[in-house]
Amino acid sequence: MSVRPPVEAQGQGGFTLLEILVALTVLGFLLIGLNEGVRAGLGMWSKQTRQIGSMAELDSTARLLRSLLGNIPLAPAAAVNPGSLPLAISFSGATGQLAFVGDMPTGLGSTRRADITVTSRGGRLVLLWAPHRHDQSNTAPIMQETELLGGVARLEFAYWGTSGADLPATWLTQWDGPALPQLIRIRMSFGKGDSRHWPDMIVAPQLWTPGV
Repeated sequence: MSVRPPVEAQGQGGFTLLEILVALTVLGFLLIGLNEGVRAGLGMWSKQTRQIGSMAELDSTARLLRSLLGNIPLAPAAAVNPGSLPLAISFSGATGQLAFVGDMPTGLGSTRRADITVTSRGGRLVLLWAPHRHDQSNTAPIMQETELLGGVARLEFAYWGTSGADLPATWLTQWDGPALPQLIRIRMSFGKGDSRHWPDMIVAPQLWTPGV
């Protein structure tokens, strides 16, 4: 007696070419969407990282300037006139720069007396400094340059005080020391398209008060 081979059940065949093409097309769209999502996420993360970095840079610069200008060392007590503006060791201010003798932080928990100039150079806010020398010398000190901020379009200093004994106090664009102004204002703006914002900073050197 002969045995017939089993007949294959109907409906158990493989995928058709059309079904494979449809599946590959859907998978391609999924991969494209996933790639665009990852790219958008990385872009947002990079933008937020830059913004956080910019804010941290502005904050550190503001704290440094406030520390330097708010603690300008005074001349020896014998040189201070009671009841008048306190006298700094050296102080001179213009619209575009401010020069004084101050205490630079060393990063080791201490400070070092230095000749300091805050100004802008080539679109950068820079700090120029050199160790302060008590003796007079014909040789100009070599100034070290430290960049505080980049992309600065405009830097403007102003000084609150009076230019004469009988004149009311007002904002001045020039201040010749060694007497300190009551207030120092720093205005700064950045280039077009730069999202950073610097609100007016006002610092009171030595917290000056009349009659002290």
